[in-house]
Amino acid sequence: MTGRELDAAGITDPALRAAYHRCRELNAAHGRTYFLATRLLPAERRPAVHALYGFARWADDIVDSTEPGTDDGLRGVRLTALQRQLDEGLQYGGDGEPVVAALADTARRYAIDHRHFQDFMTAMRSDLVVTDYPTYADLLGYMHGSAAVIGLQMLPVLGTVVPREEAEPHAAALGVAFQLTNFLRDVGEDLDRGRVYLPTDLLAAHGVDRDLLRRCRETGRQDRRAVAALREFEALTRRVYQEAHPGLAMLDPVSRPCIRTAYILYGNILDAVARDGHAALHRRAVVRRRRRATVAAGGLVRVAAARLRHRGRPRPVHTPPHPTAPAARAVSEEVV
Repeated sequence: MTGRELDAAGITDPALRAAYHRCRELNAAHGRTYFLATRLLPAERRPAVHALYGFARWADDIVDSTEPGTDDGLRGVRLTALQRQLDEGLQYGGDGEPVVAALADTARRYAIDHRHFQDFMTAMRSDLVVTDYPTYADLLGYMHGSAAVIGLQMLPVLGTVVPREEAEPHAAALGVAFQLTNFLRDVGEDLDRGRVYLPTDLLAAHGVDRDLLRRCRETGRQDRRAVAALREFEALTRRVYQEAHPGLAMLDPVSRPCIRTAYILYGNILDAVARDGHAALHRRAVVRRRRRATVAAGGLVRVAAARLRHRGRPRPVHTPPHPTAPAARAVSEEVV
């Protein structure tokens, strides 16, 4: 976290500044696509986004830990400890685990509904015991807590030009679309962890089961049935992106370039999977660095255009609280 961003957000306490910096590190290390997009937000809003994603990443790392001697029992103990820290932080303010401290501060500043964090933790705990999903409806139930609520947490930070409840379904859909994209890209790695997120009935419709996926993974051979199933999952994911798309125009104009860039970059992951012949069971498809840079550059142009168009206009219907006036003036013209 740069001092400029923290100053812009009005975060002055040294311990809290260090906590936000830790969240930024987690976001930068684990979420390259979204970290890049976050840099297109006004500086005063970036710390909150890093706190939200840093906490999500922290919990997810507990669930997916591959440290020697780590089993589901130990993961459960760690999640329980994190849940306790979360509850105390949201109620009293965090002064222990830095990531929780930053999250609690962000939740207070933006009045984020605490239920979203509880639903997220419920989903994380289910990953310790649930290894597959019979239907897409079952998967959606899981993704409400693991993905949709991330979009809902973000809305108060991003701001909207419509009543927030009107934008919420689209924000939730975008969170789901991003996670479905990750499921497709990471299907082989998730299988190594014992999890299959592609719905069982979708796989079965193409003659695919866990054993076939495992054989493909172990032998490195493509199977037309598995490819067909992955292709259908890709098509399903693209439909969710279409559901999310109307929400982009509902955001505060200065937030749109960030979310639009993330929307494009995650969609590019789907394109990369397709271009790679839907070989996600064998290798992770990646978006070329040059492509990411090109999309980000386009986002910078949209940032500048949005600030010029909306300078002096009335604020959105639901806009985030502003930092202190001097700090806001100091960074009002910064793009990155």
